[in-house]
Amino acid sequence: MSTCSVRRIIVTGALLSVVGLTGCAHYSEAEQALQEADTLFNSVKDDSQVLASAPKDVLRAGESLQRAGQLSGYLGSAEDVQHFAYLSQQYVRIAQERSQIASYQQQIEQLRIQRERLQLALREARLMSVQQQGQWLEEQMISLAAQDAERGLVLTLNDILFDSGRADLKPAANRTVLKLVQFLQMNGQRTVRIEGYSDSDGDVQDNLQLSKERAQAVADTLIDLGIDAKRLQVMGYGDAFPIAENATERGRAQNRRVEIVFSDETGRLAPERE
Repeated sequence: MSTCSVRRIIVTGALLSVVGLTGCAHYSEAEQALQEADTLFNSVKDDSQVLASAPKDVLRAGESLQRAGQLSGYLGSAEDVQHFAYLSQQYVRIAQERSQIASYQQQIEQLRIQRERLQLALREARLMSVQQQGQWLEEQMISLAAQDAERGLVLTLNDILFDSGRADLKPAANRTVLKLVQFLQMNGQRTVRIEGYSDSDGDVQDNLQLSKERAQAVADTLIDLGIDAKRLQVMGYGDAFPIAENATERGRAQNRRVEIVFSDETGRLAPERE
């Protein structure tokens, strides 16, 4: 055998050794990729949340991992093993992301439901507060008013709320008027008739005019405070329908008054006096 032939054998053997070593290195990387894919797949295969959110992705990850294992055992190429191991890992990551998104969406939905429940609770609390306040105001109005057999509920504003001979409401009337406004605001179906009265002293026509002006002054105040004018009727009766004797100062003071006649809950008022 010539020297050149020996040299060729030596060189060929060295090249084969190098190729073998390179192949072993590739399979080592493939085995590592396969192990990593297996570990990653095992982390999700029994996770009920991931399985519920992305069952197809978990299935594909398992199929790819199985294919990578088969190729590794049946002398498949290292590139093929790495390829299917990579696919398995990617399907697992996709499944995890889908699961995380589903979890976030569930949390958002729970927060939305919780917010709606809180809003509903607040509305119920406000409604309860309004109902309680309305009941309190109604009790207040009833305590200030008197029940008339023919006209229903009647609130009387007496003479001390007006200066003598004048139609302007005095500041002392503010508290009663405010309660009346609140009551009407919370009882939107109710209407009122505001009736003015005077004593018998002086000219009949003057007394009639003054009684109308005092009733109108009360109506104007209610309108200024937000009550619709359509819910108000204004009448002046002068010295008619006295509630006390005009022979005494005390009796005359009682007759100088404004009466608020309330409708029933449907808005129906008692007929006007004749």
